[in-house]
Amino acid sequence: MAKAFSEFYKTGKTQLLAHYSETCLRRVWKAQRFSWWMTSMLHRFDTDNAFDQRRQLAELDYVTTSRAAMTSLAENYVGLPWD
Repeated sequence: MAKAFSEFYKTGKTQLLAHYSETCLRRVWKAQRFSWWMTSMLHRFDTDNAFDQRRQLAELDYVTTSRAAMTSLAENYVGLPWD
């Protein structure tokens, strides 16, 4: 929002203000997806079956052995960059 206000008061342009909700919602949904992913990877649920448990172990193995997965986890954990 600060970037949008700054642009508006410096230049009079309203593009960032007009697209503020769209920009924020894109970030919010990315954070929501990450929260769901971490929760499903790190917690066991009463509804989990043997397949779910093996999938969870495979996900944990992948995230601890793949540089790409580690990078993605780190980027999301510390916060995605602002658009």
